[in-house]
Amino acid sequence: MLFAPTVDELDAWLAAATEPAPVVVETSGSTGQPKRVVLSRRAVLASVRGTVARVGGAGPWVLALPPTYVAGLQVVCRSLVAGHRPVLLEDHGTLAAAVAAAGGSPYVSLVPTQLSRALQSPEDLRALADCAAVLVGGGPVDKELRVRAREAGIRAIATYGSAETAGGCVYDGLPLDGVAVAIGPNGRIRIGGPTLFDSYDGDPELTDEVLVGGWFLTADAGRFDEDGRLHVLGRLDDMVISGGVKVPTGVVAARLREHPGVTAVDVGRLPDDEWGERVVAWVVGDVTLDDLRDWVSAVHPRSWAPRELRLLDEMPLLRNGKVDRRTLRGADA
Repeated sequence: MLFAPTVDELDAWLAAATEPAPVVVETSGSTGQPKRVVLSRRAVLASVRGTVARVGGAGPWVLALPPTYVAGLQVVCRSLVAGHRPVLLEDHGTLAAAVAAAGGSPYVSLVPTQLSRALQSPEDLRALADCAAVLVGGGPVDKELRVRAREAGIRAIATYGSAETAGGCVYDGLPLDGVAVAIGPNGRIRIGGPTLFDSYDGDPELTDEVLVGGWFLTADAGRFDEDGRLHVLGRLDDMVISGGVKVPTGVVAARLREHPGVTAVDVGRLPDDEWGERVVAWVVGDVTLDDLRDWVSAVHPRSWAPRELRLLDEMPLLRNGKVDRRTLRGADA
């Protein structure tokens, strides 16, 4: 198997005359121990083809994410399959410079934090507006961020997926060609199709738990809207039961991100002697607990509102841009 491959190794892997040994990528480990996901070339190429069909073209890609994670690996593979070596952000210093080096109308994949920061830079903003498409994944993509990007002339596409699905497999709520999405009776999102992983390296029991009958049973809850688009509500294990009330923390976090005084937020649980569990908001911004409770209560039950606010100078992030929840919770996790 191929571990943490370089661009040259991936180029050879993609060009192999017969199906090569699979590649292994790690999950982010943002909520626990990272898992080693075994991906076949067939699954990776199915994802590449699905992306090309959905975005309407192929071309050079700017690599702004670590290639050791699936989102970065897919950027490399999409670019190589299109006949271009990816342009590495680290070689050019700024996103604007990397996009310029790629030439034409390249593609780029970012996490929401990267897009938010780019919108604050006139040079990066103009560069992203010149891109054929900007995929945004690895975390919730808020409506306000999408609106700001669209108003700036950026074609931003919100993606949902994981290492187990060879990266993003649902674009703007709609699955890629060949990908199937279903919702289980408990709201659990299930994914099927040609982009699924083979196994977890060294963990056959966990593999059997989540690969069932041709479906990958994700750890996320979701629903379909009236147009058939998937809405991800958050992780199933992020559901807080406080005073007997089930609180979907992903929905609460999405609402808090819309608050004008909130720069970054994560919502989770901590033990509580009275309520069993309490909803806690970790926030970068200029707000009070009463502000946030009133803001959530304006559109959701007040019982969903956070009972505790922890203000931060900055949100701890992993290398792939996801919130580092283990560091965030610290000794309270």
